[in-house]
Amino acid sequence: MNLLSTIKGSLLENFYPAGWDLARIDACAGNDPATILDRQNFWHKDFEPIPCDSLEDFGMLMGHEIALTIKNTRDAGKQLALILPVGPMGMYRWVVYFLKAWNVSCDHVHGFNMDEWSDGEGNTLDSNDPGAFQNAMEAAFYGPLGDLSVPVSQRNFATKENLPTYAKKIAKIKAEGGHLTTVFGIGRVFHIAFWEPHFAAEFDSVEEWKKQTHRLGAKLHPLTIEQNAITSFKSRYTAVPARANTVGPGLFLQSDTIIGGCDGVLGRGMQWQGVSLWTALRYGPDMWVPASFMPTLAGKLFFMRELAGPLGADCN
Repeated sequence: MNLLSTIKGSLLENFYPAGWDLARIDACAGNDPATILDRQNFWHKDFEPIPCDSLEDFGMLMGHEIALTIKNTRDAGKQLALILPVGPMGMYRWVVYFLKAWNVSCDHVHGFNMDEWSDGEGNTLDSNDPGAFQNAMEAAFYGPLGDLSVPVSQRNFATKENLPTYAKKIAKIKAEGGHLTTVFGIGRVFHIAFWEPHFAAEFDSVEEWKKQTHRLGAKLHPLTIEQNAITSFKSRYTAVPARANTVGPGLFLQSDTIIGGCDGVLGRGMQWQGVSLWTALRYGPDMWVPASFMPTLAGKLFFMRELAGPLGADCN
């Protein structure tokens, strides 16, 4: 007895995105934890998942990878476009630590925050609001870097006015020989940024879906609201906006490299991100599962080893 055998006629029958194959998702989640690193035929040859044994290791290793990308592009004389998340966050203090230790300036870096809370028209929170992603980025990354930081004019945030300019700015950087790296987490509903799975219903083909660079005032899935209530709002789901501005696959799938992170462990042996991780690694590219495209790109996905499972009931 499980969801698959009891969903018909229940309140969940039409709750999950229409294009999801729940049995396929369940099969991904049921894999032997020992096989999580087994390469799949749809993975990029230079994609590598990396398990971490503690949150401290996770933050340090992911931060080192971001800092090294910044250093290597500077050493090569290249501009770097970084699409950046607010979540995970623990890596940013390590990015700052390594860049300061190496005395690496970020004046060649162009930061593009991947998303921001918004209303139905794409209007965002004031940048100083405690819940604003811009506020979080200034406090965790740009501010602590001091004189080495990304120039203010090269810090892009997903506002109603600025988000639509991302595609042109990134295209110019790449056309001039620059490098694009997307740093990301994987959502409860397999989103990248706030590019939600149910958006797929609007497109007749994967090719059309892949062209979408951004969305203002995007309608978020209820599970995304619950995820953020747990991870960012201390359970207060009434404080979580139901909409957000976000980049789309037309930007993050252009990445030359990616740096991903899954740190969704909770307490008492519980977690929220294991199914998201396994599905991203095993489902195969599908526009109803945005994260399933990330292993097709070169780069690394750091994850808490605990997320591999085994996944299932544990009432102890």
